[in-house]
Amino acid sequence: MSSSSGTALYVHVPFCVAKCAYCDFASRTPRGEGEMATYVDAALAEIGAWRERGLLSDVSTLYFGGGTPTLLGGELLRLLAGIRERVTLRADAETTVETNPETTPPDLIARLVEVGVTRVSLGMQSFDDGVLATLGRRHDAATAERVALALAASGMRFALDLICGVPGQSIASWRESLERAIATGAGHVSVYPLSVEEGTPLWRSVAVGRVSEPDPDVAADMMLLAEELLSAAGIFRYETANYARPGEESRHNTAYWTGVPYIGVGPGAHSMLPAAAFDRVALAEGWYGEPWDLAPGAADAVRVRFSVGSDIASYLHRPTCPPAAASFLTAEEVTTEDIMLGLRMVAGVALAGVEDAGLTGVLESLTRDGLLEQAGERWRTTQRGWLLGNEVFGRVLDGA
Repeated sequence: MSSSSGTALYVHVPFCVAKCAYCDFASRTPRGEGEMATYVDAALAEIGAWRERGLLSDVSTLYFGGGTPTLLGGELLRLLAGIRERVTLRADAETTVETNPETTPPDLIARLVEVGVTRVSLGMQSFDDGVLATLGRRHDAATAERVALALAASGMRFALDLICGVPGQSIASWRESLERAIATGAGHVSVYPLSVEEGTPLWRSVAVGRVSEPDPDVAADMMLLAEELLSAAGIFRYETANYARPGEESRHNTAYWTGVPYIGVGPGAHSMLPAAAFDRVALAEGWYGEPWDLAPGAADAVRVRFSVGSDIASYLHRPTCPPAAASFLTAEEVTTEDIMLGLRMVAGVALAGVEDAGLTGVLESLTRDGLLEQAGERWRTTQRGWLLGNEVFGRVLDGA
């Protein structure tokens, strides 16, 4: 299977030095180096299965996320080499590796450059040691800055992740983090307001009153400041939470927002395929009825979203098992989803596409509420709509 945009391949590495206080991703501390080697073997087996299914012949982006992929060390290089042997990467494919400051020594940066990694995403989160402590991060600001500067010196394209709205984080602290992030020369910056996820250590701390509940108004003020400072530095917002210098937008993440097929490998990973491609694989592999039945209306589906179970031990034992869950989307649902995802982008969506989807009335209602606006032949979010994105996206999906 191929399309003009190819297929995006995501590889989830489920290991970290330690679990951060706010994280609810499928990850944990590895049980020795042997487990990490076993994971690489399992991931390569799963990728080999997708190759045999004919779905990795045109890979336009490759993204290693986690977890902390660089915790694998040399095993990450073996994983990358094994993937290159098993899939057809486009000559200009974007290859991104997520990392954290404490697992990115200079020699690893040099090796990543040598093996063709084109982009690194650094989980910095803040330049304030107090904020980092609240988040349960394992690095300090000095280490983060040193690694960012080493990435810049290597010539590697790199992105920084920052979190705002953290309890105890002041506007002055946030401004300093933004200014220091800009000074590193990063070509891409992601800005996320803190979300307290149920079951995480941070959630428990908030529940018992050890940590204050994040204030959404403070987070909104910080998001506005981020857009002001980053834009002034030539790093422009192109999506709800993402900023880039012209030409340095994340091609992999953009694939998610623009309907490009993607395959997720590893425990807890998610995939999306055209229904015809999924159906062909599911019939060949005997997935239907094991362990789940077709969802209602699946016969009319044109797109399927599905995911692998998140239990790491089970994945290491059987990496090519059937999906743990799947959602079958009809043509109408796909069109609505694409409009919703398109509104995440600063460029917005075409008027003609909205009319074809039968959502003109919904977007007109959002416009009356000050959440959307028309700009030429496109609909896009206003500043208020950007800050209240969840309301916008929910109303589009609900058709209200």
